[in-house]
Parts: sequence; structure tokens; C-alpha cells
Amino acid sequence: MKFRAEIDIMPLQALLDPQGKAVSASMGNVGLSEITNVRIGKHITLEIDAENKDTANTKVTEACTKLLANQIMEAFEFTLKEA
Repeated sequence: MKFRAEIDIMPLQALLDPQGKAVSASMGNVGLSEITNVRIGKHITLEIDAENKDTANTKVTEACTKLLANQIMEAFEFTLKEA
């Protein structure tokens, strides 16, 4: 079976997000001062061939922990659907 994973990787809440901070500070300059606390991360999609959803879930988790997310600085979450 083929599955599609939608992965969101964000900086840990306890860490400063300099890119998000810069965007937050600029919101007032474009007339959007009511928008605050911007956090910027990554969105990754991938497809995986697996026997079942549990196996696909395990493989996506492994890809995130070994390659896609720096677990010292980032957290990840994902959804998995049949493609």
C-alpha cells in the first residue's frame, strides 16, 4: 500500500525562533499589528510504500527522528493517509 505523510516540524516552544520573531516585528509595518507570536517551521510531504498503516507510521517516525528533524531544537508531528 502507498501512504502519504504530511509532516510539520517546528522549533521547540522553549527556544527562540529568530525568523518568527523578525516576522512578528514586521507585522505592524504592513498593517497587521494584531498578529503576534509568529513561529516558522517546515512542512514536508512524502510518500511511503508499506504493508500497513502501522508500518508506515513507524517508518515516517524513523525518518523524522533520524533525518528530517533536529530533536534538540525541533518537534515534529504528522498525519498519515492512504495515497
